Amino acid sequence: MVANCRFADVQAVLFDLDGTLIDSAPDLGAAVDLMRQVRGLPSLPLADYRPMAGAGARGMLGIGFGITPEHPDFDTLREEFFSNYQKSLTGKTLVFEGVAELLAAISASGLPWGVVTNKSARFTTPLTRAMPLFATAGTIISGDTTPYAKPHPQPLLEAAQRLGLRPAHCVYVGDDERDIVAGLAAGMMTVAVTYGYLGQQADTRRWGAHATIDSAGELLPLIAKP
Repeated sequence: MVANCRFADVQAVLFDLDGTLIDSAPDLGAAVDLMRQVRGLPSLPLADYRPMAGAGARGMLGIGFGITPEHPDFDTLREEFFSNYQKSLTGKTLVFEGVAELLAAISASGLPWGVVTNKSARFTTPLTRAMPLFATAGTIISGDTTPYAKPHPQPLLEAAQRLGLRPAHCVYVGDDERDIVAGLAAGMMTVAVTYGYLGQQADTRRWGAHATIDSAGELLPLIAKP
C-alpha cells in the first residue's frame, strides 16, 4: 500500500465495479469467445481477455477479433457480444478477495457506499440485483445514468448528490486511470487498486491518486476514523 495521507472526514466510499469489486472477466471473455466458436475459430484462454476486461466491448472484441470501433462490422459484433453477455452476467463472475469483508466493515461503521461504473444500466441493474454483495449499496450509477461517462466527473458528482454529500467528503476507488481522473475532477479523495485488470501492466503511480492499494482490505486503515 502506498498512501500520501490518511483520509480525514470520510463520509462515503464509492467504487468502480468491474476490476475493483467484481471479477467479471470470465463472463465477458466467455461472451466473445462464444462468438469465435460459432465462427469456427479456436477458443482463446481467459488470460488473453482479462487485461482488457475493463474496456468492455471495445476491449473484448479487440482481443477476440482484432477489430476497433472504426471497423464496419463493429456495431453488429458489439450487439452480438452484448446479447451473449446479457444471458450470463453472473455465471462465472466472482467477488474479488476481501471485498465482501471490506463492504461489510464499511456498512458496519455507518458509512454509506456506492458504485459508479461505465457499464450501462442494461447490465449493471440485473447484475447488481442478482448478487447479494450489492444489497447494502446506497447508490449505483451506471455508464448511461448521466449524459457523460468516466473520465468525466459527472457520474461521481451524481452519486454524491444522491447520497446527499459534498464530493470532497467522498472517496472513489478504481482500477483504471480514468477512475482516478474522474475522481480528481470531481474533487474526491481517490484510491487506485492494483489487483484489478490493469495490474502490473499500468504504472498506477502516474495516475495521481491519493493512495494505492494492493488488496481490498488495505482500504480500511485509510478511511477509518482516528
